[in-house]
Amino acid sequence: MQTVHAYNGIVTAPHYLAAQAGCDVLRDGGNAVEATVAVAATLAVVYPHMTGIGGDGFWVIREPDGVVHAIHGCGGAAASADLSLYAGLGAVPTRGPLAANTVAGTISAWEAALAAPYCQLPLSRLLGDAIAHAEAGVMVTAGGAAIAAAKGPELRVQPGSYGAAFEPDGRALQPGDVLRQPLLAATLRTLAANGLDDFYHGALAALIAQDLAMLGSPVSAADLAAHTASRPAPLSTAITGARLYNSAPPTQGFASLLILALFDRLAAAAPDGFDHVHGLVEATKQAFLLRDLHVGDPLHTAYAFQALLDDPAALDALATRIDRRRALPWPQPPQWGDTCWFGAADSDGRVVSAIQSTYFEFGSGLVLPQTGITWQNRGSSFRLAENGWNALKPGRKPFHTLNPALAVFDDGRVMAYGTMGGEGQPQTQAALFTRYARFGVDLQDAISAPRWLLGRTWGEQSTTLKLEDGFDEALYTQLAEAGHDVERVGPLTATMGHAGALVRLPEAGFIGATDPRSDGGVSAW
Repeated sequence: MQTVHAYNGIVTAPHYLAAQAGCDVLRDGGNAVEATVAVAATLAVVYPHMTGIGGDGFWVIREPDGVVHAIHGCGGAAASADLSLYAGLGAVPTRGPLAANTVAGTISAWEAALAAPYCQLPLSRLLGDAIAHAEAGVMVTAGGAAIAAAKGPELRVQPGSYGAAFEPDGRALQPGDVLRQPLLAATLRTLAANGLDDFYHGALAALIAQDLAMLGSPVSAADLAAHTASRPAPLSTAITGARLYNSAPPTQGFASLLILALFDRLAAAAPDGFDHVHGLVEATKQAFLLRDLHVGDPLHTAYAFQALLDDPAALDALATRIDRRRALPWPQPPQWGDTCWFGAADSDGRVVSAIQSTYFEFGSGLVLPQTGITWQNRGSSFRLAENGWNALKPGRKPFHTLNPALAVFDDGRVMAYGTMGGEGQPQTQAALFTRYARFGVDLQDAISAPRWLLGRTWGEQSTTLKLEDGFDEALYTQLAEAGHDVERVGPLTATMGHAGALVRLPEAGFIGATDPRSDGGVSAW
C-alpha cells in the first residue's frame, strides 16, 4: 500500500466503497461536508457490523477561513431509563432491549453539518450510493464475515430482525456472500425524500418508536423528538509545530490530546524505538487516569479540560510523572467499542474528521423490523449507581470512546486522522500522528507499521501491553525489562483498529492513507 496523492479532493474510509461514494460527491461539485455524509451513509450499509444510522456520530470541521468547529450527534438516555428499570441487575446489559437505552444521534449530526449554506446537493444525491448498495447488495468481506460468525450466537437470540437482515439463509454470512438490506434502503429513501428530521419528528420516527417499544427498548417517540445535535467548541492544544483539535466531552478527545501534549515534552530520537513507544504508553496512562476521573456528560462535570490543555506549566508538571525508564503499574478499567472513522478534504480548503458507531459490533443486536435500523448499545456503558462518573440518569449522555482528530500545522498543512478501537483509539492516533508529524514517516507507512495497545481486547481479560510483530526484536525485550507486561499478538490485526488519515498540503494537493487491517480505501480526485 502506498500513500495516495490528489489535487482536487480526497476521501479515506475503512471500506473502499464508502471512500468512492464520498469522492464521487466531490466530483459532482460537492464539498467535504457533503462527501462525508455520503461516506457515513454508505458505511452504514457496507460496514453494518461497525456502524449504522442507529448509532452516534461526532465531527470536527476546519473551514477554509481557518475556523475549527465541532458537531456532536450524541443521544442521551431515555426518560424512562432510570435505576428502577434495571432493578436486580448488576450492570446495564450489553445486548438486547435494555442495552438500547439511548437515542441515536448520527442522523442529527448529518443534518447539522448540512445546514451550512455552502451545502447545496440534494439528499437524494448524498444518500444515493448507500441506497443503491442496500438494494443491490454488497459482497461480504472476510473481516465482516468473521465478526458475524463470532457474534452470531449472542445476536440471533435478540428480539427483532437480526436473523432476517444478517442471516437470511439461516446461517452467518460467509465471505463472498451478497448482503442485501431492502428495509434499510427504504429507510434511507424516506430520509432522502422527507428530510433527515423525519428520523426524530416524522413518519419514520413513528415507525422507529413503534419498533423500539415492541422490542422492549425504553427509547420512546418523545425521546426521539427531544433530541438535537449540539455544537460544543472542540478541545485543542499546542505542540511543537502544530495545534491539535479533538472533540469535547462526553468523548475521550481530551485523552487523545493530552497524550500528544505530554509526549511532546519527552525526548525520543527515532520512530518505534524504546523512547517512542514507552513514552507514548506512559503518556497514555497519565491521560487515562484523568479521563476516567472526569470525562463524561459535560453537564455532570466541572473539570476545566481546556484550561489544562492550555497551561504549559501544568502539562510540564504532569509530564514529570512519567518515568522515562520504568513502566507505571497498570491496569485501569477498559473502555470498549467498535466504530468507523473517516475523513474528507476539498479544493476550497475544507477538511472534515468524522467518526460514528453503534458501540459494540451490531450495537445492541436489535434490528428494527419496519426500518432495518440496527440500534446502538452505547448506553450499556452507564454505571448503575446513584451518582458519580457515568452514572445512569434519564437524559444523560454516556461516556464515548469516539473522538475525531484534526491537526493544523504551522507550515499550513491540515491533517484529519482517526481510528476505530475503543480504548485503543487515542493510542493508535498517537502512534500514527507522531510517526508522521514528529519523525517524518510516510503517511501510509505510519498507518501500516506495527502498533501496540495497552489494555484489554474483546473476549480477553488480560490487561497487557499488546504489540504486533514487526518491531525491532530488541524493543520487546526492552519494554519487558522496563516493567511492561508485554504480550505479542502476531501479525497485523484488527484489534489495533482501522485507522486512516489525510493531509491537505500547504501549496496544493492532498495525500491520504488507509489501514491494511481494514477493508478501507482512499479515493482521490
